[in-house]
Amino acid sequence: MTTLRKYWRRGWLSGLFCGLMLSSTVLAADDNTATLPGVTVGQLVRLPQIASVYVPSRPIDVWLPEGYSSSQRYAVLYMHDGQMLFDARTTWNGQSWQVAETAQQLQQQGQVRPFIVVGIHNIGAARHSEYFPQQPFLSLPEAVQQQLYQLERAPGVPLFAGAVYSDNYLRFLVTELKPYIDQHFATDPAREATFIMGSSMGGLISWYAQSRYPQVFGGAAALSTHWPGTFSVENNPIPQAFLSYLEQQLPAAGQHKWYFDYGDQTLDALYPPLQQEVDRLFRRKGFSAPLWHSELFAGTDHSEQAWAARLATPLRFLLAKPTQEQN
Repeated sequence: MTTLRKYWRRGWLSGLFCGLMLSSTVLAADDNTATLPGVTVGQLVRLPQIASVYVPSRPIDVWLPEGYSSSQRYAVLYMHDGQMLFDARTTWNGQSWQVAETAQQLQQQGQVRPFIVVGIHNIGAARHSEYFPQQPFLSLPEAVQQQLYQLERAPGVPLFAGAVYSDNYLRFLVTELKPYIDQHFATDPAREATFIMGSSMGGLISWYAQSRYPQVFGGAAALSTHWPGTFSVENNPIPQAFLSYLEQQLPAAGQHKWYFDYGDQTLDALYPPLQQEVDRLFRRKGFSAPLWHSELFAGTDHSEQAWAARLATPLRFLLAKPTQEQN
């Protein structure tokens, strides 16, 4: 098992480090004291602290489009790494997904159905433990699991803050957060109107969420999915564990939307061969357009700036109007 420290010494990772860990591991508090991002269109609402029996509390921000009305029913897009979504002035790197601007424009142009966005903040050091798909992790030999727990994301800083608990993170989303959102906002609670999206580790937890809860989510978008799971590229059993899980647990084709994309620069340079293996698996299992889409954005890197530039593509794919099922 190759460790992060090894790659760091080689110098290979130093230019990529922010792409996976820092860009999304922005100091998220376990309360609601984090600064509320600003938006230029629509309205951003910070939820009251939601007590959970499954995960530590964290800020959750809900974006409502201009003209939001309780007399209408809105689809809901749940997004991970919520502190990176809306306002570059409040992020560590001066970048954001520009979600409000893109979502508002698409709605105004009639390219998508009306929807709101729920931005779920990560809680910093525990991000890897929350977002790493738990059942594939547990399928690895015990010795391999222990090796993974010894990895570092920087010298002296563990990659995993503790045991993987993504199943509890998803229980929080499905049994605690979604009921709250459906009760307090004008949503359409149906599976066909409930979607999930993330990038990098957030991409992993997004496809995992839909495979674990196909009755809840109607579509998942995984941008720059971090298929290596760690920074290891040599003798890494993790991608195969993900493939084996998908082979066994993917819901039948034709009922859900699945979106994947990837670049080929910085950390994304690791992804093309791994994503192509996943694509072959999806094709073998009968997935095809318009409910499945995988795309290479050549020349793009692993950053919020890159994801913002192509955000309209997954939004149109997931949130196409019911009579407009096209990507």
